[in-house]
Amino acid sequence: MPVVVVAPNDEMLEKLKANMQEVSARGGQLYVFADGGSAVKPSDGVHVLQMPEHYGLLSPVLHVVALQLLSYHVALVKGTDVDKPRNLAKSVTVE
Repeated sequence: MPVVVVAPNDEMLEKLKANMQEVSARGGQLYVFADGGSAVKPSDGVHVLQMPEHYGLLSPVLHVVALQLLSYHVALVKGTDVDKPRNLAKSVTVE
């Protein structure tokens, strides 16, 4: 099971690392978006994508952009039409 993890270098990093070890112990494949300086090391089943340094309150913006790119490319690999999402007509009304 692939698991995507956002690992900012903040006060909760140690708890997040413990959660990542639990997922890894159960056979999950981790894909970690790690800030510079977070000391998350790639290993068997752990794939680390290095992000820029931790920018405080702006860090979530950087992570969101990376996650949007990930979802876009996963949709392309799956063959999903990214320009016409399913069920969009049910949720968007036109005046």
